[in-house]
Amino acid sequence: MDYVIYILIAYLLGAIPSGLIVGKVGYGIDIREHGSGNLGGTNTFRVLGVKAGLLVTSADILKGTIATALPFFMGADVITLIIGIFAVLGHMYPVFAGFKGGKAVATSGGVILGINPIIFVIILATFFLVLYISKYVSLSSMITGTVAVVVSILFQDYGLSILITLLTIFVIYRHLANIKRIINKTEPKITWM
Repeated sequence: MDYVIYILIAYLLGAIPSGLIVGKVGYGIDIREHGSGNLGGTNTFRVLGVKAGLLVTSADILKGTIATALPFFMGADVITLIIGIFAVLGHMYPVFAGFKGGKAVATSGGVILGINPIIFVIILATFFLVLYISKYVSLSSMITGTVAVVVSILFQDYGLSILITLLTIFVIYRHLANIKRIINKTEPKITWM
């Protein structure tokens, strides 16, 4: 029964459309009608600016962290790795936004933060290093996922390695169109770094 409760909570937390809320409440804009049409932090940065982008990205990370940490703090007899996956699925396919959500990067990071903060710090540093060099958020996200798999294996946390591998597959799958644009040199680059 614990699994059903925490899976549902994780999905519903993940399904909170941060980009949609920030866009509509703070700016009177439906973020889905601008830029890439995506609900995630990257599109928010592009359309609404750094302040809104940071707010949405932080909220999306927090969704994954709370969903993963909540069962632990409540003493529930569940594997938090499994619960975290449902927060990510909620973010990608949110019931509150027509099942069209973000690309899972920030919420995946939040799940990792809830399970192993040291690995989170390493991958966060990796993300910003690759972003600084490449200026591509999508490429930075995919490389960071791959690095996260390697780091979790080096930490000998094999359950987390399996979870991170699944999350990285989600992230890469959600970025297939971005991969094509990178190859064709039509992928937008950030200008704020």
